[in-house]
Amino acid sequence: MEKPTTSGHAPVNGISMYYEIYGKGDMPLVLIHGGGSTIQSSFSTLLPLLSNDNKVIALELQAHGRTSDRNAPESFTQDADDVVGLLKYLKIDKANILGFSNGASTTMQIAIRHPEMVNKIVVISGAYRRDGFIPGFFDGFPHATLANMPAPLQADFLAVTPDRNKLQVMFEKDVQRMENFKDWPDDELRSIKAPALFMSSDKDVVVPAHTLQMSRIVPGAQLAILPGTHGFLIGEAGSGAKGSIFAVATAALIEEFLRE
Repeated sequence: MEKPTTSGHAPVNGISMYYEIYGKGDMPLVLIHGGGSTIQSSFSTLLPLLSNDNKVIALELQAHGRTSDRNAPESFTQDADDVVGLLKYLKIDKANILGFSNGASTTMQIAIRHPEMVNKIVVISGAYRRDGFIPGFFDGFPHATLANMPAPLQADFLAVTPDRNKLQVMFEKDVQRMENFKDWPDDELRSIKAPALFMSSDKDVVVPAHTLQMSRIVPGAQLAILPGTHGFLIGEAGSGAKGSIFAVATAALIEEFLRE
């Protein structure tokens, strides 16, 4: 990845949130990583493509990467409030928000809870109901151990925070969040007023029908289903497609949506 023009930590809701800023532009694009991830593991392929024409703000959520933890579980609503807290710290009144996987669910919660802060949203492999995931997705969480976490994600975490105890805590909080995941009411999605682009892969952990369903619930939303498995369309580290040229097509679709 290219080096950020600015990076640092912001005091946000009791944690020290790490962020990086790339590129230039009038409307910032915020990138929110997936579960168990860092900026690099989710966006090392996609970010350079998007920062050519945008001011990009990438961040790390509670207990992830270089951001500190708090004595409380992770939640999508808290993550949403934390992202908004960072934007206010940076004196940004409105932004485009792009999230992948758990970060995509956080993106939807930002649009639900803080509509005044959102220009457009890009939801990649997100979900709002348990039945939106492939059959059996939740079965392994009660017995999950750190050994089940993809090695590339572990390596990327330890590269920026070389502390296996913090890696373990982050893993356990991510698992707990998914074990406790509850369906959101359709009316929450229906309340999203920002223009939205829903994206996923045809062999994702979120089934295509669920992505289609969300795009029909959110008024005026757009939909793109691309070939591949979870994370393949953005070249995410755990997908085996890191550095793939396939992300160029994804970036082009995102850029077109943001320009409309």
